[in-house]
Amino acid sequence: MKAAVLYRAGGPENLIIENREKPIPSEDEVLVKVKAFGLNRSEIMTRKGYSESVHFPRILGIECVGEIVEDPSDEFQTGQKIAAFMGGMGRDFDGSYAEFAVIPKSIISSFESDLPWEILGALPEMFQTVYGSLHLALKIKKGETILIRGGTSSIGILAAELAKSEGLKVISTTRDINKINLLIENGADEVLIDNGNLSKQISNQNLKIDKILELVGTFTLKDSLASVVQGGIVCMTGMLSEQWSIKDFAPMDYIPATTFLTVYDSGQMRVEGKYFQDFINEIENGNIHPKIKKVFKLEEIVEAHTFMESNSGGGKIVVVL
Repeated sequence: MKAAVLYRAGGPENLIIENREKPIPSEDEVLVKVKAFGLNRSEIMTRKGYSESVHFPRILGIECVGEIVEDPSDEFQTGQKIAAFMGGMGRDFDGSYAEFAVIPKSIISSFESDLPWEILGALPEMFQTVYGSLHLALKIKKGETILIRGGTSSIGILAAELAKSEGLKVISTTRDINKINLLIENGADEVLIDNGNLSKQISNQNLKIDKILELVGTFTLKDSLASVVQGGIVCMTGMLSEQWSIKDFAPMDYIPATTFLTVYDSGQMRVEGKYFQDFINEIENGNIHPKIKKVFKLEEIVEAHTFMESNSGGGKIVVVL
């Protein structure tokens, strides 16, 4: 099989396409023919060597969609469509940047759909992250106002659409004035230009923000905490700033009184597979429109990573095999 292998940390050019033996699944695993996978910012961080637990060589890729080739336990049928994500995929063991992948059954959800693979490939991690952030972490309610910081990311765009469908007022942010229309067209009621001091803008405009989905990360987290109403919730889900930690973190100084800070990590919590099938059905019925920025082939993985690092935003990057 063809696979994109990372032998050492560094730039996109370190992803090498090579031929490898097709892996063999054990009793608790399945062999999957990978049809498509989405790219994720965390894979950039792993590629750069920021994930100390990852040992090279490694085939990256924390998610995929595809078809069952072999299941030693006979739980899944040959040809059955599945989605897989996280659970150590592409980090503790080889992931989806390959024509075939051996994946633990514990991180697989089966589904039925006639959608093109390029659309399906964009969905697993994006859906899990957005649904989990909005419902499990932020506990959104109709009538609330949510601010999505990092709104032009694929997560931000889908979160705006889903929050809007749940009856919330949506305010999205971008650093690029040219992307205001993109956000308005994808669910945002208002757009703020993020200059790093949103709390001042929100105060000056007398906006009342109940919930914040923080996708930029530690770099802007303190400002986001200062931007919600008393009793509001800030959920840090993304790390677009590629910064893991906060130096000299002092909770009593950092978190305003009665403000709630939480995180969502799809590696720790999983949304039930039935909700993923419901999500796919909504797409097929034309009620949800996942935004895909660009589609690549596996042989173009270097170009795909280079494009992802350009921070152009506007949707999910997908690789189709």
